[in-house]
Amino acid sequence: MLVHFITDEPTKLPAIRAMLEPRYHVVPRILGAGDPPTNLYGVLMVDVDLRQMDRVEKVRLALQQLSRAPEKVFVIHNLARSLVSQTQALGATVIVSRATEAVSKLAQIEEAERVAQNDGAAPSSQASKDGAAAFASMFSAVRAGRPISLMEAEHATAQIVNSVKQDGLAPWLEEVRRYHEGTFQHCLLVTGVAVGFALEMGFAALDVSRLGLAATLHDIGKARIPLSILDKPARLDPDEDEIMKRHPVIGYDLLKGVAGIDPEILDGVRHHHEYLDGSGYPDGLKAQKFPIS
Repeated sequence: MLVHFITDEPTKLPAIRAMLEPRYHVVPRILGAGDPPTNLYGVLMVDVDLRQMDRVEKVRLALQQLSRAPEKVFVIHNLARSLVSQTQALGATVIVSRATEAVSKLAQIEEAERVAQNDGAAPSSQASKDGAAAFASMFSAVRAGRPISLMEAEHATAQIVNSVKQDGLAPWLEEVRRYHEGTFQHCLLVTGVAVGFALEMGFAALDVSRLGLAATLHDIGKARIPLSILDKPARLDPDEDEIMKRHPVIGYDLLKGVAGIDPEILDGVRHHHEYLDGSGYPDGLKAQKFPIS
């Protein structure tokens, strides 16, 4: 589970990471600095001095930008009544008096999500949220120099497999297009198409999962591509295109040291660009049947 942590004091970050990682993946943000993530999923945790009105306003702005986070955990030291009221007005769903108390609250949130998912296969919307969260977590880890969590990638893939198996490929593609964009949308679509193809061909369950995981990880090398190139709305110039073409080898280098990674998945990550026909579809798959653009 991702925990997006907003604070006004960078010195708090090491302690939060020590408390929450590796069980949770912490994505830090200093209040008022940088752009917020898009399509935010996971839990939002706020530890900010709300006695200062300028910071209250910055928190309010941040929460408007990050309104998709279903759970908002606020740390209010000593639980001062006026500050508790302030956080409730800001939309807090959980209030704790110290950061250490957040650990048990996060565990409760995680367990509630697990129970909800165990009541039946996760609907496409939840699976796409989990998938996007997993991609965000993996990309963030790569950019911060931390190892990739294979377990997280496997979990996201399993959710996608369940959704495509239960609802079919077309609803999955429609759901992803509705709620996601950019690189994460592409990754989710490719994984769904790969899983749909494997299911239609009658692959064994293990092989469906392996192909799905390879698709989930196929573009992880893009985490090392500059955002100015990765998110450029216009056509890439020749130099930028050459940089972009390096992402399969970069992905291979990132994954080759991950414990438990299948050698065939590694090979697929390194060579996946060679299997495209130039239109963005894997060789042999028909766009009419598996529309991923």
